[in-house]
Amino acid sequence: MEEKTKRTVRTGILLAFFIIVIGLLIYSRVTARPTKETFRNKLDELGLWGTPLVYLAIPALYIADYFSHAWICLLFAFSVAGLIYEFVPKETITKYMGRGKAVGYLLALGMAPFLTVCSCTMVPLFGGVLYAGAGIGPAIAFLLMAPAANILTILMTGEMISWEIAVVRIIVSAAVALIAGIVVSKTPWGKAIEKEFQVANSAASSAKVEIVKPPLDERLWAALKFAGYLAKQILSFFIIGLIVVGYLSAFIPEEIVEAYLTGVTGVLIASVLGGPLYTPTLVEIALGQELWSKGMSKGALLSWLMGQPYDFANAMAVSRIAKLKVVATYVVIAWAGSVTFGLLYGFLSGSL
Repeated sequence: MEEKTKRTVRTGILLAFFIIVIGLLIYSRVTARPTKETFRNKLDELGLWGTPLVYLAIPALYIADYFSHAWICLLFAFSVAGLIYEFVPKETITKYMGRGKAVGYLLALGMAPFLTVCSCTMVPLFGGVLYAGAGIGPAIAFLLMAPAANILTILMTGEMISWEIAVVRIIVSAAVALIAGIVVSKTPWGKAIEKEFQVANSAASSAKVEIVKPPLDERLWAALKFAGYLAKQILSFFIIGLIVVGYLSAFIPEEIVEAYLTGVTGVLIASVLGGPLYTPTLVEIALGQELWSKGMSKGALLSWLMGQPYDFANAMAVSRIAKLKVVATYVVIAWAGSVTFGLLYGFLSGSL
């Protein structure tokens, strides 16, 4: 078989795979299959509460129940993330982020969610954006927007919790990221970091490299490999998190959730637990759904979900690139934003 024919066949197979994945998601939406509501029913039906076997059955049943409903959405999200990562021109985006303040912020907020799905991978990308000549403001907005409202996060929030929460999450994440970026860009320490990276960028700009794009079949294969890489990075931690969520779902009394995760106090507690504890994105959504089903208010839930950008581990990693003062500034703004918008959304939705 000739090389051209092999490439055509390979391209057809890979395109068929992505089309089937998209078709499966559309079919699941058309048939309106419920996401998750049978875990507790299965425990009751099996009558395991009176035996020690319940401690082994809880994580197994919870994980099986979760994946039986969410595998289509997960497969779709990972596949689309791979396609976006491979085909979205990152070099052009980072280049134009430094052209002007308004355009830089617009690109940061509009494109950051499509470049990655994992908050830990945002740290090197944040450094890359600065090295590419972007201002510190757009770079901070980019850093905060992507983990808070990336494509996987929004898809899973909409599927597992509600699309109302998912849309609100996008809007308030963009607002907080924009405010944090503007404030940091006005500080002396923010301007100092921006100047430092722009000097380094001008020294390196003389070296021009011509980039040759590979054939379509290789790019599709690269997209699939990146999707697999993301799954490998995330799913092991995700399953550990689901085990914990399974036990919490089975044993946390609704009275505790209603007492501590509602009202102004509930928003404050959720804002502290959702950020510094660094809950992986998908686990954060699963745990948020369980707490919400037990009586957590919408305001506290939004505050909990907005914690991803200011987790302790990533903040320490960013401080190696942008110094501690810059990190402290955006962490305080992100935390204040999660509290403010949590209270506002709780008040407006009637679920504070």
